[in-house]
Amino acid sequence: MKEGQQRDRRPDSAIRNAARAIIVRDQKILLLRKSDDVKGERFALPGGAQDPGETLQQALSRECLEEIGTDVTIRDLLHVADYFKPRHTVPPSTRQLVEFLFSCDVPGDYRPRHGHHPDKHQVEVLWKPLVDLPDLPLLPHSLAGRLSGEATARVYLGTID
Repeated sequence: MKEGQQRDRRPDSAIRNAARAIIVRDQKILLLRKSDDVKGERFALPGGAQDPGETLQQALSRECLEEIGTDVTIRDLLHVADYFKPRHTVPPSTRQLVEFLFSCDVPGDYRPRHGHHPDKHQVEVLWKPLVDLPDLPLLPHSLAGRLSGEATARVYLGTID
């Protein structure tokens, strides 16, 4: 957590599980490009928060349909990590997410496109070369090295930022 930020202890700030898809094909990874006036341009893995009553796999399937417009084949759980997502509140606060990163596949004929309910600030779905990840504003930032081939064999990554 950054200096000056507080953990949000309101009842609606409970720890949230999030399932993310790591989809790699031909040395490229499928990412969401997001943009807004506050945070600027950034990239993220498809996926999102788990709803009550959903399994992680159900959540990931739903989120991928909403964001990238296709069913995914969920393979293996690769990593679990804690992520303290900055919230633009007064005073600044964070929300804790437990991120579950799964290797996934999309159909062979898939072309990047928005799903029926894109993520907030999502402007594009695209393939990016794995070698470009260290230079991209990827959120969480520390995932770039792990996804571009410098990955550790550890499943639990600890805190990512």
